[in-house]
Amino acid sequence: MDFSLFYFANDSTEGSENRYELLLEGAKFADRNGFSAVWTPERHFHPFGGLYPNPSVTGAAIAAVTERIGIRAGSVVAPLHHPLRIAEEWSVVDNLSNGRVGLSFASGWHATDFALRPENYENRRAILLEQVDQVRALWRGEKITVTDGVGTEQQLGVYPPPVQPELPVWVTSAGGVETFRNAGRSGSGLLTHLLGQDLDDLAHKIAEYRKAVAELGRSDGWTGHVALMVHAFLGEDEDTVRDTVRAPLGDYLRSSLGLLLGSQLDGRRIDASKLAPEDIDFIVARSFDRYFDDGGLLGTVDKAATMVEKFRAIGVDEVACLIDFGLPTPAVLASLEHLNRLREATAATD
Repeated sequence: MDFSLFYFANDSTEGSENRYELLLEGAKFADRNGFSAVWTPERHFHPFGGLYPNPSVTGAAIAAVTERIGIRAGSVVAPLHHPLRIAEEWSVVDNLSNGRVGLSFASGWHATDFALRPENYENRRAILLEQVDQVRALWRGEKITVTDGVGTEQQLGVYPPPVQPELPVWVTSAGGVETFRNAGRSGSGLLTHLLGQDLDDLAHKIAEYRKAVAELGRSDGWTGHVALMVHAFLGEDEDTVRDTVRAPLGDYLRSSLGLLLGSQLDGRRIDASKLAPEDIDFIVARSFDRYFDDGGLLGTVDKAATMVEKFRAIGVDEVACLIDFGLPTPAVLASLEHLNRLREATAATD
């Protein structure tokens, strides 16, 4: 089981100094201690996650302070960008890091983000798959056909050329099984989470993903790669950890609630502002209990090791540990020692 760090940030308006201390110091720790990667997202126009509007910029910062760890976007919202721009920016990061870049691509989950490219919202899922292929081709040194400012067709590639001959690619899924299948059909890894799906649901979807990968008939034996994002904070005593994370994780869930309910998941949109305060409190409390008891790496190393084995059993290859959900930076950095103990303990069972 691989372990990585995942960042998303609760309130990006908090503090005016050292906003990226946890990102950079956490990346340095992960780099020194055998973690596989650091993921940063793309978020726009909202305090929830808004610390990360461009993962290529944060990726470049990580490249400058690390030596070996993978630097990944979790995720590039492909329909908001031109594929030439995606390939250009990340080729620079690949050069800065001497070939450590990987990208997870997402179709976009909130209509407001598409203020950047409103014309792409309706067909965003189809555009995603097309752009994955285009960025891969550009990465290999191929050119794509585009129209320039005076209407002339041009064949353009990107500079500088990247270090890696092939771009490591994942596709992000919020839980739709067809996205899992599409990720497999495209020969991509898969990045997902436990929001709105339990382990049994996820096991079925991962099986569908592996089936799609197998149908490619690849000669190199690659069977896919599944990275699962989970909240993570470990300590010596479970009750102490529960008390420590209850308020910040509850606030994190509350902050995300409006975005999640309003993002048209499964074709439905709910106005969170119309929910009664007691209903919101109930949703947040239930969500907290679920995440703490059976949906994250929260508590002690021994408890978390049991969760890792559950993840392993359903086909997860990498646990992407979301660590920046509102706890003080010194506490999170100290807890990484426990997370590293978990990484070592679970690796020993392979």
